[in-house]
Amino acid sequence: MSNGSSITHFLLLAFADTRELQLLHFWLFLGIYLAALLGNGLIITAIACDHHLHTPMYFFLLNLSLLDLGCISTTLPKAMANSLWDTRAISFSGCVAQVFLFVTLMTAEFYLLTIMSYDRYVAICKPLHYGSLLGSRACVHMAAAAWGSGFLRGLLHTANTFSTPLCQGNGLDQFFCEIPQILKLSCSQSDYLREVGLLSFSIFLAFLCFVFIVVSYVLIFRAVMRVPSQQGRQKAFSTCLPDLAVVSLFITTGVFSYMKPPSVSSSFLNLVVSFLYSVVPPAVNPLIYSMRNQELKDALRKLIRNQHYSCCPSATSMPP
Repeated sequence: MSNGSSITHFLLLAFADTRELQLLHFWLFLGIYLAALLGNGLIITAIACDHHLHTPMYFFLLNLSLLDLGCISTTLPKAMANSLWDTRAISFSGCVAQVFLFVTLMTAEFYLLTIMSYDRYVAICKPLHYGSLLGSRACVHMAAAAWGSGFLRGLLHTANTFSTPLCQGNGLDQFFCEIPQILKLSCSQSDYLREVGLLSFSIFLAFLCFVFIVVSYVLIFRAVMRVPSQQGRQKAFSTCLPDLAVVSLFITTGVFSYMKPPSVSSSFLNLVVSFLYSVVPPAVNPLIYSMRNQELKDALRKLIRNQHYSCCPSATSMPP
């Protein structure tokens, strides 16, 4: 019986078999990755540089962009490299790092999305208490709790997954190292059930967070419908609906990927579902939050304009 220590590498699932499609996938993923880097990088820079955006909502959005950059950088570059070099291999240590970083960042992101729904609830339903409930210290503590919880959960799942003896080969039916696919290689029923139990507990906590988010938005929408101003209702909906859309996509596809029965599992379904919860949210979050938020769009325009002026000063500012 072999275990994880005797495996030097894993074989990831390829997106395509022909060389032409592999290169097509590489260029497609490269475009998505660069768009995610640019979008999240602009949001981080705009929030950090514009003091008007130093508020709880944008502080949490900055953390969300950092998590998005980490999530998409954990999985997509390796998939691009494999498509470019026509290989499927990932080292054992690289697989361990992928699992740890991915679980840590995705867990922290979901907790942060829960915090962001609470922020919107307080801002809309209890505006007079916003300063006391979401002061700078409270915001830092909540963000630190999200990051810390993700780190602990990532450490727990990684240690438990790779302490399980693996004797079913080294091929993973996924384009990155995902825990359910690694558990399929297990030859210890007790260790397998232990990790499944931990995953079920994590899913239960995620479900509680999702219930909290749904209740928060129900209360928000009830309060918004009582706003007499049409413009006020539109502004409230524009800041809440993107958050709700991202959470819904993230939790449904993530839970389905980790908890689906083996009878409905297939390579194509695994790729599609994992792509929806690991790549799509980090790529579309910047577009959603920047296009539906006037303050952030103004800050981005100001940032780009200042950079243009610093590189290309006008002729009127030049000495005669």
